[in-house]
Order: sequence, then structure tokens, then C-alpha cells
Amino acid sequence: MGVGDPFGMAITHAHASGMGGVRTAGDLVARVQMSRGLKTEAAKKYVAEKLGVDVIDLVNEEVMTEVRRELDLGLVYALPGCARGLEAKRNIARTLEIPVNCLRRLGRGE
Repeated sequence: MGVGDPFGMAITHAHASGMGGVRTAGDLVARVQMSRGLKTEAAKKYVAEKLGVDVIDLVNEEVMTEVRRELDLGLVYALPGCARGLEAKRNIARTLEIPVNCLRRLGRGE
């Protein structure tokens, strides 16, 4: 039984952190990389298209905070009325049209 690329997740996490993680769109790009098997540049383009922003905006904290708030994709800090946890993951799955394993396992979405 194979386990896949043992460094794949570490590399994806490094890219996501370098893009600002949840503060920007690094987590979204990492999710797309892992679920669709895309290279970083292709994943950035895919995410930017789904979010309706330019690729350069994916690392802009001000732009992405507004986009994440509008699409209810979760933020670093909890705000009243904004999605967090599984609700944010469900919104991410719908917006990016990707599966999120924990949602499938819990029977809560895509």
C-alpha cells in the first residue's frame, strides 16, 4: 500500500505559509493544490478565477480579508456573523468546487 508523496504535504504547507495562510489565500491555494493535483501557479490562477480577483491580489491581506468576508470563507480572527470552522470549510468547498474530506466524513457537504 503506497502512501503517496511523503513530502507533498510539507511542500504545500510551506507554499501556503509563504502566501500568508488564512490571512490571504495561501490556505485556499494549498487546498486546490492537494485536491486537484495542480502546481502552485495553476492553483493560484484557479483560486483567483473562482474568487474573482487577480492572481497578485491573492497575497494582499486587505483585498483578501474583504473577499473572505464577502464569500464567508473564514478569517484568522472570529467576527460576529462570519463563518468559522466547518461552516467556513463548507463555504470554501462550494466556492472552489473542491471536496473537503472532513465534511464528507461528517456527512456535512461536498
